[in-house]
Amino acid sequence: MIASVGVVIPTRGDRPEQLRAATRAALAQAYAGSVDVVIVVDGASPEAVAEQVADVIAPKDSTAGHHRVRVLPNRLSPGLPGARNTGIDACDTDLIAFCDDDDVWLPGKLDAQVRRLADGAEFASCAIEVAYGSRRVPRLAGADHITVADLVRSRMVMVHSSTFVFRRGVLWADESSPAGQNEDWDLALRAAKRQPIAHVDRPLVRVGWGASHYVARWADRIAGLEWMLARHPELAVDARGAARVYGQLAFHNAAMGRRREAGRWALRTFAARLGEPRAPIALAVAAGLIPASAVLSLLHYRGHGI
Repeated sequence: MIASVGVVIPTRGDRPEQLRAATRAALAQAYAGSVDVVIVVDGASPEAVAEQVADVIAPKDSTAGHHRVRVLPNRLSPGLPGARNTGIDACDTDLIAFCDDDDVWLPGKLDAQVRRLADGAEFASCAIEVAYGSRRVPRLAGADHITVADLVRSRMVMVHSSTFVFRRGVLWADESSPAGQNEDWDLALRAAKRQPIAHVDRPLVRVGWGASHYVARWADRIAGLEWMLARHPELAVDARGAARVYGQLAFHNAAMGRRREAGRWALRTFAARLGEPRAPIALAVAAGLIPASAVLSLLHYRGHGI
């Protein structure tokens, strides 16, 4: 029997055009099983959001299987993890998939990942195409499985929440994450600890950068990284992975004007791995030589983050 898929799309209701595109792309997947799209509204009116996407969610017959769309309020803790868990809880499908409201699934995404899950895997991801302005940059993993070691050594940006497809009842988003920061990285790590993640190394999701609700909330980012270090002690064991996290903490503190804290984390970065580039970048931001926003713009243009 072909697996049914519940697609959870959290939204605040403030990006109607992107939400319509995300919903339309999920419904347009050439997938033979049923697709149940659940749009979970966090902090806004579900009725207003339903109006925004009314032209997309109108019932229609599909030769690719039964598709439907529901718009629900977040019934759990406010924020992204609670919205995702509300969507999971509302689904009675075999599989759960995530998509952010500013990202778009590309043709063949769902079918390719479900085929990998049919081989016995619990959790699947795929490569992405980073969209920044008019730029399109593919980000590949160079592998067909993602392990805990991979996710400790590198954040693996292509293991993005909008690529997640997993068996329902296996995993939930952790609602204790500060402001929803890094809950997707945490979820991927917990999945990989159960068994390696099945990865389709083709860019099958277009991820929009530059419009995230969290892009410049430096204090939230700091809290999120500290939360990850406490939850996953192995992040401090791998020298390359530890240096990356410490370098990010140095950069975020520098962006907030906390020079002393930025310097302290930069020293820890150098101690973990001398060649980690985030430390000198953070020190340059702390010294006022370059704005943090300019650094992010340059990196995003190349399809990378800090």
